[in-house]
Amino acid sequence: MFLARIYVTLKPAVNDPQGLTIRGGLQTLGFTSVASVRAGKYLEVRLEERDQAAAEARVREMCQKLLSNPVIEDYRFEVVEG
Repeated sequence: MFLARIYVTLKPAVNDPQGLTIRGGLQTLGFTSVASVRAGKYLEVRLEERDQAAAEARVREMCQKLLSNPVIEDYRFEVVEG
């Protein structure tokens, strides 16, 4: 069994209205040192694959086909036994 930790973030050039809203809320709450916020997604996926390489290949395929939008998002992941 493998555990994949997947991080999906907007590409730097893409506007992030959710991040702007979060930043505004934090500043309203007194966290005035917050200069910027970028929002993203964190996912954990458990896989039953035969080995680490197969698990990584499946996660990459999941990210490319469904979990991220390659036009506006980047992704990275780590796969560990567990």
